[in-house]
Amino acid sequence: MGGISNRMKEVKRRRHRKVKLAKLQSRLKKATTSEKLAMAEKIRRLTPGCEGIIARMGLEDRKR
Repeated sequence: MGGISNRMKEVKRRRHRKVKLAKLQSRLKKATTSEKLAMAEKIRRLTPGCEGIIARMGLEDRKR
């Protein structure tokens, strides 16, 4: 009966975002400018509140 509760779905989404952001953060050190723009776009699709994360990581998009 039933599936996963809404609370557990959100917890799972948060954990996934945390892991994904950690991977992007580790790749950031060696990234070229075009790769940084691609990372910023991925973060925008991944999470609400993305602009704060992008600013904190130093990925401000020069085109926007």
